[in-house]
Amino acid sequence: MSISMQTTQGDEESFSLVANGKILSTAPNRLGDLTPTDPGIGVAAIRHLYEENGYVWLKGFLPRREVIEFRGWVFGHLANTGLIAPGTDPRDGIASAIAPDNRAVDRYLMSLVRSVAYEGFCTQPRMARFMDEFLAGISYLHKRKIMRHVRPGTTIATPAHYDLVYLRGGTSRVVTSWIPIGDIPAEMGGLTYLEGSHAIGARMEREFNERNGDLSPEERVSAYNRNMTEGGWVSKDLPEMAERFDTRWLTADYEAGDIMLHSPFMIHASTTNQDKGHRLRLSTDIRYQNVNDEIDARWNNHWSLDDML
Repeated sequence: MSISMQTTQGDEESFSLVANGKILSTAPNRLGDLTPTDPGIGVAAIRHLYEENGYVWLKGFLPRREVIEFRGWVFGHLANTGLIAPGTDPRDGIASAIAPDNRAVDRYLMSLVRSVAYEGFCTQPRMARFMDEFLAGISYLHKRKIMRHVRPGTTIATPAHYDLVYLRGGTSRVVTSWIPIGDIPAEMGGLTYLEGSHAIGARMEREFNERNGDLSPEERVSAYNRNMTEGGWVSKDLPEMAERFDTRWLTADYEAGDIMLHSPFMIHASTTNQDKGHRLRLSTDIRYQNVNDEIDARWNNHWSLDDML
């Protein structure tokens, strides 16, 4: 059985979650667990949890085996960049000993997100039907979609942010779906969410709008305007954020087939990939909205290195 087909339950080896050089578990009351949701409870109940918590973690929503096979398809292609250890099963996603050029890998990923296979993965019938019902109308899937990989043993971690910073040119009723492509236990550096932060993000956005009336229309929608932190991030210091807002970072052991839905105001980040089996983290994030709401025109183009989003 391939590594990516195994569960990680029973692995008792201790580790500390790290993000940008900071240990998240310095205070036990600042770290907690995400709450999983059974998709079978129905869309109305799922929508209620989403609105209440700012996220919903749908367990086993997609067929597990198909997700793992898609992982193999992606890494099979990325093997051409030197990313994968020679002679290993692409579904396992074992990193090569020597890291290839990261921008070259990203360029290859940007080719893959233009493919029919990737589009089919994102538009599976169950997902399409669910999002229509969830958004109470015809759902629109943004053309700009991102697929990310993270090597084990690197310090790469996405700083804390909320998504509307990068989508201000359209509606605020955007829903992000983050999909782990393969198992992503906590030690592999999946997403972590700041508990209750959808309210914090909404307040930050209101304050931004109140303070920045002098910005040009182009600057107001840009995450790189002169009145924002680098790249639109809220912070790189996750433990300090939990203290500042008197809340917790919530983590999970994600499995192939799970999907996360989160509010555009929900503050989230990633942690460092510390996988002992040298597995690469692979995930995709895609965004939906009701087709009748205003669409940010910048997201009508494919993901590219120079799109400043």
